Amino acid sequence: MSYKTFRVIVLVFFIFLLIIELQCKNPTTIQESEPNYSSLDTSTHYVGMGQCKQCHQSIYETYIRTGMGLSIDNATSKKSTARFDSHAVVYDKFSDFYYRPFWKNDSLYIREYRLKGRDTIYQRIEAVQYIVGSGQHTNSHIYSVNGYLYQAPLTFYTQQGKWDLPPGFENGSNSRFSRVIGLECLSCHNGYPQIVPGSENQYSAVPKGIDCERCHGPGSQHVSDKQSGKLIDIAKEIDYSIVNPSKLPIDLQMDVCQRCHIQGNAVLKEGKSFYDFKPGMKLSDVMDVFMPVYKGGKDEHIMASHAERLKQSKCYINTVEKINANPDLNLSLKPYKDALTCITCHNPHISRLETAKESFNITCKSCHSEQSHNTCSEKNSLLVKNNFNCVVCHMPENKTVDIPHVKVHDHRIMIPVSASEKKEVKEFIGIVAINNPDPGNESKAKAYINYYEKFNFDISMLDSALIYIKSNIPEAIDANIKLLVNVYFLKKEYLKVIGYVNQSQNLISKLNIQSFDNEDAWTCYRIAESYYYTGDLNSAITFYRQSFKLAPSDPKFCNEYAEHLAMFGNIEEAKSIFEKIIEMQPDFAPAYCNLGFIYLSRFNNVYRADELTESALLLDPDYEA
Repeated sequence: MSYKTFRVIVLVFFIFLLIIELQCKNPTTIQESEPNYSSLDTSTHYVGMGQCKQCHQSIYETYIRTGMGLSIDNATSKKSTARFDSHAVVYDKFSDFYYRPFWKNDSLYIREYRLKGRDTIYQRIEAVQYIVGSGQHTNSHIYSVNGYLYQAPLTFYTQQGKWDLPPGFENGSNSRFSRVIGLECLSCHNGYPQIVPGSENQYSAVPKGIDCERCHGPGSQHVSDKQSGKLIDIAKEIDYSIVNPSKLPIDLQMDVCQRCHIQGNAVLKEGKSFYDFKPGMKLSDVMDVFMPVYKGGKDEHIMASHAERLKQSKCYINTVEKINANPDLNLSLKPYKDALTCITCHNPHISRLETAKESFNITCKSCHSEQSHNTCSEKNSLLVKNNFNCVVCHMPENKTVDIPHVKVHDHRIMIPVSASEKKEVKEFIGIVAINNPDPGNESKAKAYINYYEKFNFDISMLDSALIYIKSNIPEAIDANIKLLVNVYFLKKEYLKVIGYVNQSQNLISKLNIQSFDNEDAWTCYRIAESYYYTGDLNSAITFYRQSFKLAPSDPKFCNEYAEHLAMFGNIEEAKSIFEKIIEMQPDFAPAYCNLGFIYLSRFNNVYRADELTESALLLDPDYEA
């Protein structure tokens, strides 16, 4: 071999090594990347369950009988599972109101009234538009006024066959007809509604039940492909025009269920809304869901904690570890079909009530068998008594800590908790994001704020939030101004709020985004209130105006702005806004009261003022103003 030939061979060899090195450093430049589901593309849109039904009729017929399919519907006698007899009357001793549901023709109503002796001295009657819940556990009730949705103050608890106040209305916390049904609530209990921008709870369209695309993703591309004859043999390959959750990696598969079945404190990521999660995505890319952690109380759980509790089970942990340890399974269409996930036991297309109980035991026996020498060690007499039903002992029906009069199966599969463990005193340790091991400081801060603001935890939550909010340099203040305003407003340290606002240049020009959660509008409102309480009315009106611009369909922000316009003598503009509020939301008592005050004090129209005041009192007889 000549020297020249040898040099060529060596050169080719080094070029080959270089190519291999580059391929290892940047494999995506050589290897084809994993296909993406078309439902994750922003151009793919929702088509509705009626479109799915055309090709999947048999699945549709069973699905609409499931708890998800029956999650919400119009208030009809067919939808209601409630009793309407003499026991339907509920008395709230804290507010001194009685509540009675009744039917008039085909419409459901709730009557709120107060007695003095045997005389009715006040009553309010509201029509119920929607019943929430399949009836397996509860029927809750929503009333609507011009598309503004509110929870009515009566719930029927199916398991005990009784009416009572809804969760969160008890023990002096009765919000009567004013608890708003926001997007977070409605987007879990239903298909995606269409919310009116700049409102908190006004909707232009409300679906009837959780639909197919909540679990399978937007289907327009899937429909288009099938209509054009583009068919996929799904026994051999994945159809990427639509998501089949059973073919997702286990974390993404669980995230589909966890979107609604880890009820907790959901903290949205910056710029995200409750519309943004789609099957096939990581839930943590849209939101972090926090839960309080306690020492003790091992058997306690909340109503919709199914996924969170299952993931604490050794059965789940062991099967997932076993599957992940076998790389050959990644080549399978359904690599996690032998793991213990939600759909191992639950066919989402078939009602639990129509599923044979033995099918759940079969799942247990697939691992716990005589062949594997790990059968149940309980006494045979107890096994016979419970008909060899694994679920009775290892997933017992317990009361939930958040919903009264309800029992659900605990999805943390474990050896039964002893009597001594049940008596352990619960000790609060902290909070944790159950869908994200590293949620980030901003998310943690928002979680602590929410626990104080929404869940009635003590003020120490706000001090915990401040640990995660930097404010030591101007750049940090600018980045965290909304959080700082929120915390110190809740702490009623209004001078602190103003101090941070003054350190953030041209802040009002930055608070200009209209969003589904009205974050910028709320920040403007908190700043305005802080200026008001410290006597700077000129600065206050500027931020009240901005909150009104960002949320013009929210009666609260409209009312606050109009009140302060009236203080400044802008009577005509204030009057116009109060009248607009009454037109768009005629059940908002403060607008009647404020408009009545204008008619009395500025126009000396006693008759009209009295008429408006009476309207406010008909809505709320205890309205102090």
